[in-house]
Amino acid sequence: MRLEFKLYASLGEYLPPGTNGHVLKVDVPAGTSPLDLLERYGVPLAQVHLVLVNGVFIPPDQRTLPLKEGDELAVWPAVAGG
Repeated sequence: MRLEFKLYASLGEYLPPGTNGHVLKVDVPAGTSPLDLLERYGVPLAQVHLVLVNGVFIPPDQRTLPLKEGDELAVWPAVAGG
């Protein structure tokens, strides 16, 4: 199935070279979860703060639920500012 995988801020460094901006279109097997995709690209889970699927927040205990065809997974690290 085909998804959009978006990594923002410092997490963008885990996208492969040649990625257009912070968005990667990926083909994954059915049943792939947000956690599976993060592990596939070597994103350190300790740095993952905000996870959204199609704009909806996914709490940590639900990040093993399967994604669906056409989903958009967006991930941000904790960000500090002032």
